[in-house]
Amino acid sequence: MKKTFNVKQVAVYIGVIIAFSIVALFYFKPVLKGYKIFQSDIAQFRGMSKELKDYREQNGKEAFWTDAAFGGMPSYQLSTYYPNDYIKKLDGVIRFLPRPADYLFLYFLGFFVLLTVLKFDWKLALIGSLAFGFSTYFIIILGVGHNAKAHAIGYIPLVLAGVLLLFQKRFVLGFVLTAIATSLEMQASHPQMTYYMLFMLLFVGLFFVLEQLKKGTIKSFIKPISLVVLAMVIGLLTNAQSLLATKEYAAHSTRSKSELTVTPDGKPKEVTTGLSKDYITEYSYGILETFNLMLPRLVGGANNEDLGTDSNTYQFLASKIGAGQAAQFSKSVPTYWGNQPIVAAPAYIGVVFVFLFFIGCFLVKGWIKKGLIAATIFSILLSWGKNFGFLTDLFIDYMPMYNKFRAVSSIQVIAEICIPLLGMLALKELFSDTVSKQEKIESAKIAIIIVVGILIIFTFFGGMLFSFSGLNDGYYNQQIPGFSGALKADRKAILFADGIRSIVLVALTVGVLWMLVNAKIKKQYGILVLGAILLFDTLTIAKRYVNDDNFLPANKVEKPFSPSSADKQILQDKGHYRVANFSGNFMNDGATSYYHKSIGGYHAAKPRRYQELVDYQLSKNNMQIINMLNTKYFIVSSEDGAPQAQKNPDANGNAWFVNNIISVDNADDEIFALTNFDSKKDVVINTQDFKVQPTEVDSTATIQLISYEPNELVYDYQSEKAQLVVFSEMYYQPGWNAYVDGELTPHYRADYVLRAMNVQAGKHKIVFKFEPKVIQQGSKLSLVGYGLLIIVSGILIFTLRKKD
Repeated sequence: MKKTFNVKQVAVYIGVIIAFSIVALFYFKPVLKGYKIFQSDIAQFRGMSKELKDYREQNGKEAFWTDAAFGGMPSYQLSTYYPNDYIKKLDGVIRFLPRPADYLFLYFLGFFVLLTVLKFDWKLALIGSLAFGFSTYFIIILGVGHNAKAHAIGYIPLVLAGVLLLFQKRFVLGFVLTAIATSLEMQASHPQMTYYMLFMLLFVGLFFVLEQLKKGTIKSFIKPISLVVLAMVIGLLTNAQSLLATKEYAAHSTRSKSELTVTPDGKPKEVTTGLSKDYITEYSYGILETFNLMLPRLVGGANNEDLGTDSNTYQFLASKIGAGQAAQFSKSVPTYWGNQPIVAAPAYIGVVFVFLFFIGCFLVKGWIKKGLIAATIFSILLSWGKNFGFLTDLFIDYMPMYNKFRAVSSIQVIAEICIPLLGMLALKELFSDTVSKQEKIESAKIAIIIVVGILIIFTFFGGMLFSFSGLNDGYYNQQIPGFSGALKADRKAILFADGIRSIVLVALTVGVLWMLVNAKIKKQYGILVLGAILLFDTLTIAKRYVNDDNFLPANKVEKPFSPSSADKQILQDKGHYRVANFSGNFMNDGATSYYHKSIGGYHAAKPRRYQELVDYQLSKNNMQIINMLNTKYFIVSSEDGAPQAQKNPDANGNAWFVNNIISVDNADDEIFALTNFDSKKDVVINTQDFKVQPTEVDSTATIQLISYEPNELVYDYQSEKAQLVVFSEMYYQPGWNAYVDGELTPHYRADYVLRAMNVQAGKHKIVFKFEPKVIQQGSKLSLVGYGLLIIVSGILIFTLRKKD
């Protein structure tokens, strides 16, 4: 039957989009006054990417390399605009609201589309989407600046919606939505979230296929599954530039296998193809902590909570240090007592959603339910990380790419999507006239026993069951004896308060459902009341952790770092050099990169060899390494704690001639040969990898950097003899090319991370250019992806019309 254009339905959808926009802007209303949210990670990102941003604005093109951090690294994971990246433009249209309202809007929109595909009444879909978007984990990642993660999570429901459309045999719309949503998901550039999404799709797809096999209709799943695969391939192709670039850099980052076989102290090194197990599982969700999903402060909430002056902590401290200091401290009390190093907020999904999820486990029928339950259990088990080591180790050792990602607790994002979705499916059944009253009541009874039973145990008996002891309590108790007692009393109190809150919310939900099932209330009123309960549940907890207090005037956010007197002093030097900021942890510092070329930086995937250079040599205060990195200035703390600049007169400069080749034949010898060497005279070369010509010495030879851009460095040199030159620039074979008088000339890796080159006698010009082939190749592949999307869609439309 030919469908007609439904004006009323379109008007409803436009109204929903407007409603989502208003809610997102209202939640983050300081953006309407020009304020911006302060995100600690984004502040560091601004420091790391400032050189790239400045270059883009001044030259209208991309550099793809920055010298501002870790001595130099590709920009692929920092800030890069790729050619033919049309999907990025579409993403910009969808996320039209100011940040971070755009991400909240995306949460709402994606879940609404998913529920619409599942044939929800728009009013039910509207309230479900709003409650879903305010899930605490989704909000808190905006508070700390995990924008790429939020971005990727926002598109996951859209991808699932496309896949479900294909399973419903709505091939044209399903194929187009799956392909575009996958492209958008990839474009968000958070491989970890995309990787986890595939697990969820795998479970849902698996139960769909099993259902079809059970029915004996094999043909009915071959076409949709094939189109899902093809759509995802198109999603990959349209993002080929960034994906190929990421893959290339991954082989050189800390996420790759190390060539070293011993530790800095010479002991055998754990051999891994990715990150170490300790690093991967550092953030493992506690098994008890999982119940945070329905009782937000079961293990204390966040690392720091505002308990106010009614707290036990305030009363105790007021008697020890005075009311003023006690009141100040009470605004940031270390209430969290779980085992994770840092927790910005509990991953609270909402007790009402959890309650509905358990109803759905018994009331909803079919493969979708089975897929969602399986995916939920799977994600929770893996989120336990080292607390459920058997399964986690299995995945780290044998599952491809699993060992490339850290913070395994974040796989819980699958549950964050599946639980509300099954909860909403349960609600749909509860509103349905085709499901018997008895089934509804029986399902609700079981859910009440499970959820309320757990809540009662934790709320009323938690004080007897748990120690309430945090990892740092001993430290606080040393500072003020008796402090931990007051702290534990507060932890018990907030658990009890939140437990009562959850029980009341479940009781209210049960009351409304009872009236609905027994026809004591009209459906539209039931939707309104349940919507209010759902929203109150998730929104009020989210508001505890990200609210108006997180916003600052735009100029302070856009320019997060103010130059210190040390920065100002160093900036007087207009040369090309590097700065080492030792006033803090220089390997977790984006601020220095904001003003200088830094030997440190802030990134989750640092260049692997550079990190090893730090671990094996720099951490041992090897000044030869400092000098070869052309570290002309140090920033150190003065006696009063203020940063001060110190000049290093021994820095080697941008390039220098050497004549003593220390030949080694493996990475272990390469790194340890730097322990006792003179960086100005000696050069360490792995001759298994590079064949270097021996050279003579000309003491009158000169070499000078005459031009610098992030992606192009020009040197003039003059020598009476052939020479070997070392450049204080990072060696990165996949992109850097060297030209001597315009002719491509080989260069080598030297001193573990730097570049070296044999140059002939005479007066010549050396130009290093960053020319990554992967960008050009990816750009062409992305056009192939767009072409395939159009061609396959056209074929599907033609085939459909032919059948009609």
